[in-house]
Amino acid sequence: MTSFVPALLDWYAHNARDLPWRCANSPYRTWVSEVMLQQTQVDTVIPYFIRWMAAFPEIASLAAADEQAVLSAWEGLGYYSRARNLHRAARQVMEDHSGQLPTSSAALRRLPGIGPYTAGAIASIAFGEDVAAVDGNVRRVLARLFNISVPVRSAEGEERVQALAQAHLPGGRAGDYNQALMELGALVCRPKNPDCGQCPVAEWCQARQLGLQAERPVKATRKKPPHLTVTAAVIRQDGRVLLAQRLPEGLLGGLWEFPGGTLEEDDADLQACLQREIREELGVDVEVGELLGRYEHAYTHFRITLYAFLCALPPGSSPQPMESQALAWAGLADLPDYPMGKVDRLIARHLIVEGTNGHLRE
Repeated sequence: MTSFVPALLDWYAHNARDLPWRCANSPYRTWVSEVMLQQTQVDTVIPYFIRWMAAFPEIASLAAADEQAVLSAWEGLGYYSRARNLHRAARQVMEDHSGQLPTSSAALRRLPGIGPYTAGAIASIAFGEDVAAVDGNVRRVLARLFNISVPVRSAEGEERVQALAQAHLPGGRAGDYNQALMELGALVCRPKNPDCGQCPVAEWCQARQLGLQAERPVKATRKKPPHLTVTAAVIRQDGRVLLAQRLPEGLLGGLWEFPGGTLEEDDADLQACLQREIREELGVDVEVGELLGRYEHAYTHFRITLYAFLCALPPGSSPQPMESQALAWAGLADLPDYPMGKVDRLIARHLIVEGTNGHLRE
């Protein structure tokens, strides 16, 4: 083993966090945890992981589940394509691999939603394959250890980090090595204010020796994410509200929402935008009433400000799912049963509170 690795592994042996996917390790639990941890903090993931395992304790139960149940279990964790891919991959494992997760990183990558990092993490942690797994924490640690002066997410940066991670991997200890690098990045070699005084590999850190640890890793300049103005219609009828199920692919695929859409340049105002969107999505006109609420949310590549309006349909109107999978009239008490994205869930909760307090008028 090269010089810094023994110190890293020793530190990990004494400092690894007691996490639910580690205390009862299995390939399935490793897989689920690694997918949940993509772009999500550990503290956020823990309660979701525990609930997920209670609902779907093994691959077979996940494969047999209805997609709506899967999305409900994932609700609030974001990046819902992860849940849909887990579900599809579980069914593929049952059909093609007799219910057993493939043991090599190459075979794992043929499953939906499993890329190079996730495949490397599962194969090394669950099956002992000598393969590196490079996530954001690992990139940061290696960029500082070896003072990488190019953006780590560039083609050259990715190639250098991957090569370094693989070159220093100790044979037979890949799982511990990968997790140790991730843990070091999460607990000590943090994005801001790295705790170099507590770092077990500080003496080998080239960036620290040069006083450049705060400037590593180098990041490419990012454009400011666009901001969209969005409207949503809370259409009420006989004590129920109308929900639309989003198409299966794309952002928030398969989730339920209050119909509406994005303000365009030709729209005279928010109300005109909403009326146009409802005609396009449902094939009916809508009477736009008072503003129910204003909501802010940031997605990965854009931000929105959403305005939700209380609305009603003219008598005899029959909405059709022209741009969605399905429509449903839901009572307020039933809204928690429909998996939704964050903003639509906030609207639903607002409606439930207003209805409970008797403030929601037809």
